[in-house]
Amino acid sequence: MTCSKAHANQQAVPVIDLGLPEEEAATQIREACTGSGFFYVTNHGVSQSLVDDTFEQQRELFHLPMAEKMAMLQNENNRGYTPFREETLDPVHQAHGDTKEGFYFGREVAADSPESKKPLHGPNQWPDPQLMPRYREVTWQYYEALYGLGLRLLRLLALSLGLPEAYFAPMFDRPMVTLRPLHYSGEVSDPGAGVFGAGAHTDYGMLTILATDDTPGLQIWTGPDSTSGTAPNSSNGAIGAGREGSGAGDDGTAAACGRWWDVEPIPGTFIINLGDMLERWTNGRYRSTLHRVINTTGRERYSIAFFFEPNFEAEVEVLPVCCGPDEPPRYPPTTAGQHLLDKYAATHAGYHGPVKQGHEKQQQQ
Repeated sequence: MTCSKAHANQQAVPVIDLGLPEEEAATQIREACTGSGFFYVTNHGVSQSLVDDTFEQQRELFHLPMAEKMAMLQNENNRGYTPFREETLDPVHQAHGDTKEGFYFGREVAADSPESKKPLHGPNQWPDPQLMPRYREVTWQYYEALYGLGLRLLRLLALSLGLPEAYFAPMFDRPMVTLRPLHYSGEVSDPGAGVFGAGAHTDYGMLTILATDDTPGLQIWTGPDSTSGTAPNSSNGAIGAGREGSGAGDDGTAAACGRWWDVEPIPGTFIINLGDMLERWTNGRYRSTLHRVINTTGRERYSIAFFFEPNFEAEVEVLPVCCGPDEPPRYPPTTAGQHLLDKYAATHAGYHGPVKQGHEKQQQQ
């Protein structure tokens, strides 16, 4: 079998119509989750006008003076602004941090709530309403719309695994749901020199719902080590969804048949990808796929990631339907909170919160 045939089933990023009967949609999701680990969704129920309005608000947010953004600098609750190059997603191969800036907005937890003592919980930091009078209202409408979409996808994921549709619901009644607007600079990436829009990484949690503008840049690694390890840092172009990036994998046997593939924007869709927690729950059957962002155009790029993560205390242990005498668990049990704390501490220079579950934050008086 040739290399191209060996990973041909991983190249496609399918488009799944959520208007289909749930059983049919769940079947298509299972195929995508065991294939590339990425898929688009249409008929998702989120109005295009809300998406457009939200993007306009994010552009205005990033164009605020630096002093205004720094006043919202990321805090121990993982809420707030992350400057350019603050995050380094692939420390082994990056010469410096990602050429992007971003914000974190999470589920609102009042500062005087007992829940605020947990790591990664607390109130959001919002821009001055005198400068951005509509920002909070529009962004929160979008947050709630995607939260609803996330619950819908949870049901379909459960059905795709042969589980009751509400199986994951108790693990998401107080979830760590995070909205992350991102602004990539126009700096052209140079993988050989360790310069990336976003270094190669897998997402940390359950699933990610991504909206992008019309600027390409997202790439996924297919073939060997698509869910773990590292991939060659060859220079890539962006030429279309499900197609090989120009120059990708040209190092022959060193790439072991792996390829970087472009996931181009498709208007009216969201891009869905799976995170490490779902891979652990499914014993590796569902793929948390390595991906990165490469700037080949010299244009700025905006995207909005919505990370849909379980409750902080949720136990992440291989599902009984995904293991057995001939297929023992490949991952030790952990909790959602500890998994995220480990990841944030490793990749964010600006995160200075607790790094162990059970360690309460110092409360402000």
